[in-house]
Amino acid sequence: MRITFLGTAAARPTVGRNVSSLMIQREGDVMMFDCGEGTQRQMMRYGTGFSFNDIFFTHLHADHFLGVIGLLRTLGLQAREEPIDLWTPRGTTELMRQAVELGVERVPFEVRIRELAPGDTVSRGVYDVVAFRTQHRGGLSLGYAVVEHARLGRFDAQKAREMGIPEGPLWGKLHHGEAVEVDGRVYRAEDVVGPARPGRRVVYTGDTRPTKVTIEHSQSADLLIHEATFAQDESDRAQHTGHSTAREAAEVARAAEARKLVLTHFSPRYADDPRVLEREARAVFPEVVSAFDGLVIEVPYRDA
Repeated sequence: MRITFLGTAAARPTVGRNVSSLMIQREGDVMMFDCGEGTQRQMMRYGTGFSFNDIFFTHLHADHFLGVIGLLRTLGLQAREEPIDLWTPRGTTELMRQAVELGVERVPFEVRIRELAPGDTVSRGVYDVVAFRTQHRGGLSLGYAVVEHARLGRFDAQKAREMGIPEGPLWGKLHHGEAVEVDGRVYRAEDVVGPARPGRRVVYTGDTRPTKVTIEHSQSADLLIHEATFAQDESDRAQHTGHSTAREAAEVARAAEARKLVLTHFSPRYADDPRVLEREARAVFPEVVSAFDGLVIEVPYRDA
């Protein structure tokens, strides 16, 4: 699983940072989360390609969704034919539709606007994208957890051979939980297959105050991507505007027992040097990094 940060600034772009967007690639699936202005240029700059089918929006403040206007037109000029799904918080379909239709008679491929409420799940077979409520000013805002299903346990090939189970289809049946019979003897999956292994969990909060709901959805997360708009000396401003400080983001990660925290969505005052934010967070939670545009993070399986 690979995460590419396309924009890490809050409110407005700076010389070195674009506004909010990131992409998550899970094997052959690619998903975008938020789409601030100029995102299509960031995709070209950082080589993510345009082969994706979903954009998940945390909320419809301008710095998180205005880029969809230009992106859809770029896709149209590239002769895209595949439909695209825009997942947007409940009650925002009309605003999203206006953006899709702005400045053009029609987009030459199907654009499907789909609303999500807290607790809704987009199922993708072996993983889910789960929406949860966050706390930000100006209407419903969502965070998202990309949650893989548990994987099959390890198959002990050596033990299977020693037990006389011939390699081939019988191994596959055992690995998938079926009992098999060899020369009148029945072998069960637990004889040669270890316990199920956990999948990966990546959580992206969008803009939010620190919340218990975020902690719940981030439990044991392999990666928590949490906004950190301000340093702690601006905690009153963070609370007033519905944002978090770096320290508060770290406290969420610690409470959730996440494996790694990435800070993003920096106020322009920290854009050139977010080390003060990183130091504040690291005093609470050591496994933390500050995102920058173009940062790529690989999320391995825990038992890899």
